[in-house]
Amino acid sequence: MTTLRVEDAAACAERFACLADATRVRLLHAVAAGETAVGALADLLGVTRSTCSHHLRELAAAGLVRLRREGAATLASIDPSGRALLPQAVDAVLGTVVARPLDPPADVAVRAMTDADWDDVRRIYGEGIATRQATFETATPSRRALEAKWLPDHRWVAEVGGEVAGWAAATPVSPRECYAGVAETSLYVDARHRGRGVGKALLHRQVTAADAAGLWTLQAVVFPENRASVALHRSAGFRTVGIRERIAAHHGTWRDTVVLERRA
Repeated sequence: MTTLRVEDAAACAERFACLADATRVRLLHAVAAGETAVGALADLLGVTRSTCSHHLRELAAAGLVRLRREGAATLASIDPSGRALLPQAVDAVLGTVVARPLDPPADVAVRAMTDADWDDVRRIYGEGIATRQATFETATPSRRALEAKWLPDHRWVAEVGGEVAGWAAATPVSPRECYAGVAETSLYVDARHRGRGVGKALLHRQVTAADAAGLWTLQAVVFPENRASVALHRSAGFRTVGIRERIAAHHGTWRDTVVLERRA
């Protein structure tokens, strides 16, 4: 069993405490609709401007709201980075993630995927499918299908003692040019080698190669029950974007997914 570090717990408690006030919750909801002047927010909520300003300063101190001056007016907007703070705090408190440095083990070698690896890659993919916690896929895709969708320069395998122990790949999220630097990650580890850092080594190579190649966003879509995968991605700098509820059916059951992303 793990325990939340005191400093992490304090940071989470501060964010939750900031919202332990109905006026602040209402303010945050109002500001989420768009940048608004403090005076207009005060009128909307039926509070004095001094009260509104006080609560906005508290929200800003917690990293949830951004304040800026424009002439004599103060304008409030959602802090973009703050959108991830509450999901991350909930993740940490509920044990969905355990943030640790991404320090790949020295005995795991990662190299580019070759033609000779496909049997192992598909076998390991099949093992992941069988867990019912890795993907919505119910059958292992063909080599042709995988080759067609994966980026050629972002396919990796990890070896332990000369054996293929896992693989990682990246898939473009869209054919549109404006999204050319955005890719979705896939990562699978051989059941015999789980728990020894294979995933860390693969994800470390994947994100460093993506940064070097100019991919500006990597995203991962994970079942919330797969806590190990969520924790691994968070340790590599991925943040929780949100939860997609009942996004698709899997073996007759509607499943949620956690959406995470990492910006270069």
